[in-house]
Amino acid sequence: MRRWNGWGDESTAMELPGHGAAFLAARIGSGQALPDASLDSVLAQVPPSRLASHALIDNGAETRVRHARGQSLPDWLAMREGNFGTFPDGVAFPETAVQIRQLLAWAAEQDVLVIPYGGGTSVAGHINPQRGAKPVLTLSLERMNRLLDLDEQSRLATFGPGASGPQVESQLRARGYTLGHFPQSWELSTLGGWVASRSSGQQSLRYGRIEQLFAGGTLETFAGPLEMPTFPASAAGPDLREVVLGSEGRFGVISEVKVRVSQLAEDERFYAVFLPSWSRALEAIRELAQARVPLSMLRLSNAIETETQLALAGHPGQIALLEKYLALRGAGAGKCMLTFGVTGNRLQNSASLRQAKRLLKGHGGVFTGTLLGKKWAEGRFRFPYLRETLWQAGYVVDTLETATDWCNVDNLLNKVESSLRGGLAEDGEQVHVFTHLSHVYGEGSSIYTTYVFRPAASYQATFERWQRLKHAASQVIASNRGTISHQHGVGRDHAPYLAAEKGAQGMAVLKTLAEHFDPEGRLNPGVLLQE
Repeated sequence: MRRWNGWGDESTAMELPGHGAAFLAARIGSGQALPDASLDSVLAQVPPSRLASHALIDNGAETRVRHARGQSLPDWLAMREGNFGTFPDGVAFPETAVQIRQLLAWAAEQDVLVIPYGGGTSVAGHINPQRGAKPVLTLSLERMNRLLDLDEQSRLATFGPGASGPQVESQLRARGYTLGHFPQSWELSTLGGWVASRSSGQQSLRYGRIEQLFAGGTLETFAGPLEMPTFPASAAGPDLREVVLGSEGRFGVISEVKVRVSQLAEDERFYAVFLPSWSRALEAIRELAQARVPLSMLRLSNAIETETQLALAGHPGQIALLEKYLALRGAGAGKCMLTFGVTGNRLQNSASLRQAKRLLKGHGGVFTGTLLGKKWAEGRFRFPYLRETLWQAGYVVDTLETATDWCNVDNLLNKVESSLRGGLAEDGEQVHVFTHLSHVYGEGSSIYTTYVFRPAASYQATFERWQRLKHAASQVIASNRGTISHQHGVGRDHAPYLAAEKGAQGMAVLKTLAEHFDPEGRLNPGVLLQE
């Protein structure tokens, strides 16, 4: 069963090896856990619903609890403390586009606010009801999860928006196809959510980000449905798909998604190579991207992330032998691990691998074969479970991400890490910070930073620690030519920094679109655009 106060299935856990705990303790101190609230204590806080009765709406307390928060760190702290604040007044479960339209008409008639809800995996505050005089209806799309049509000649698939990653892939793979979109939240996040937040998958280098995969569909709005037909390309004015991509539920509710799919690959392998320094590794990954070597995935960990990954990997004896081998080959202290994938037919993959090896060896790369690559592939969706493990051990972990041009990657990465690393100095606390580049482009790269710190003596004080870290790092990003979000969206957490990126004219355009589609401001108020 899915956890009510954290990530994923209750039966799934990610072990923290003993030497991993010692590694963290040596860097930021021994863990200090905060107590968790019980579900019963939270259920007792749920007030009576303010919604009128409706056949599609569940007003039960537990349903409302389970749809009240996402997976941002503020959400996590609120759930663990049992201090949710505000609950939705009910959760609707439509099964068709017609039912979505009926619910929107009902919400307008009853003066109700509406929050579109996919998999509940938001880490930016997209789905949290806010305190106010109007009732709040959360509109869950989880029952709209089927493959509705597959045009094999055009390789276009039509899905309900509530299909989770496993549901998308299982239905396509049964027919010999894949979408190839694998965000880290893949286990729980949904196709409609990927479109609404402009998601990026781990193998976007081969398959493209969701904006390349999204071919068309339907958005249900208070102004009526917006239909987006599929074309391979069009010069007929601005692309209306872009109105929906990244709209985060402010303009409407996605009821149907048409995506471009690919035939399942004949062969897929992942490799790990270690480079002797960050400067050489950064140059190597940039050259791979700009040479357009046909790889499916590139992920470069900086030296601290590499050290952390090896410490948390388990099997200390084997890791020690690996470290000795790498040092003998010139990849000792300061080494950086690059993981890459080749996906396609065997002839294509052989050529891609030769190109990658030739380029990387020119930068001092030491290849270790596919073993570490296989380990990455096997555990690629398990990292979110590490938050639970670290929490129980007395540590808080969060991430933030951005993207910038190559000429600014090193500068921005160092400033973000420095901001986080010294962010709790006034409390006498250390912050363990590490980064990887996981989505690369010809002109630049994403920057994905993880930071681990100890909770304070109370939940409120811990939240305040997070606020300081998040705000300082977000200011660094906004003032140093980085996007406020490469893949997690804006939500409420990033909304204060959006104007720095879009400018006054851009913000005015977004507000005008919201007013057109939702003139009374009922859909997800406060998300994307601050009220």
